[in-house]
Amino acid sequence: MSEHEVLAAVGQLLPAIRERASDAEARCSVPEATIKELAEAGVFRLLQPRLYGGYGADPVVFYSCLRELGRACGSTGWVAGVLGTTTWQMALFDPQAQEDVWGADRDARLCVSLAPMGKVTRLTDGYRLSGRWGFSSGSDHTDWAMVGAIVRNDDGSPLEMRTFLVPRRDYRIDRVWDTVGLRGTGSNDIIVEDVFIPAYRTIAADQVASWTRPGHAVNQEPVYRLPLGSIFTSAIATPIVGMAEAGYEAYLTAMRKRIRASGGGPVSEDPFAQVRAARAASDIDAAWLQLSRNISDLYECAKRGEQPPMRLRTRLRRDQVLATERAVKAVDLLMDNAGGGAMRTGGNVLQRAWRDVHTGRGHITNDPEKALVLFGREAFGLDVRDPML
Repeated sequence: MSEHEVLAAVGQLLPAIRERASDAEARCSVPEATIKELAEAGVFRLLQPRLYGGYGADPVVFYSCLRELGRACGSTGWVAGVLGTTTWQMALFDPQAQEDVWGADRDARLCVSLAPMGKVTRLTDGYRLSGRWGFSSGSDHTDWAMVGAIVRNDDGSPLEMRTFLVPRRDYRIDRVWDTVGLRGTGSNDIIVEDVFIPAYRTIAADQVASWTRPGHAVNQEPVYRLPLGSIFTSAIATPIVGMAEAGYEAYLTAMRKRIRASGGGPVSEDPFAQVRAARAASDIDAAWLQLSRNISDLYECAKRGEQPPMRLRTRLRRDQVLATERAVKAVDLLMDNAGGGAMRTGGNVLQRAWRDVHTGRGHITNDPEKALVLFGREAFGLDVRDPML
């Protein structure tokens, strides 16, 4: 199966995933049947190295899958994005760490929570790690966890930020996730209590940010030359665009049947409703076109062996946060005109999209002011430094 066949296979799964969307909300977790189908279709292998049976794929194919999944079930699109990018990040680790994860099981999956919440003790051959990390989406369906912590000098001053790789036997999940939107993401807490981490199962933030990463010794595919900030932030924004598309389609379906309270006649004939539909559709289209263009341009740089220019990297961040903003704006515009029926419980798709896009908007990668300042500083020729680039 090729990477493009994976995208086609995802298209075949969408009706069943859409049917399970309410179940995902009720369980606060993507159903196991959906995870199994995504694995069999190859979604989690798209950004996995070819060395371990993956595709090392064109990232636009990966994001196209996330967009489609977000249209069927926002939580499923979100979880697929997070688990897909952790696979990509794993490919940057020391080759021995990759062998630990995929040597015995090429289908092993990883969850992530990179906020530096842990306590680390340095040893001669590794580290001892403890802590609680929140918002680990899809953690119910994974075999390993990546968690972040700051390594400190003997005097307590910060030395470096590192990511630590922890096997499932060495952490537990505290199921605290109960939210208004993206309920099915199962973004629970990871708890680690005094666990030894070998030195090779960690990677420093400076190594991830550099253009020569430990995993390049065995993984030469161009996709592993892309910046982490670009890969991860785009995986957050893209399913949100898919959620907005689902809300748009649900709005059109409902408005074709809805009768205006004043004057009668279908709402679909109301020119103001038509204008809302046009504006929402344009915002959604613009969001996806910019996201896919930027990732494609970034990937072309990687294929040529070039480091992407700062202008492209800040442009990607600019358009990524604005993609989320446009998706939220589009759904808000439609909800304002959807009537009281859209607020009824019972699986209303537009209402779910409204709840999901607003919850996704709260993710740290979707801070528009911070991202737009980065682009503005670069445009004016000022220094630009940010881990999300």
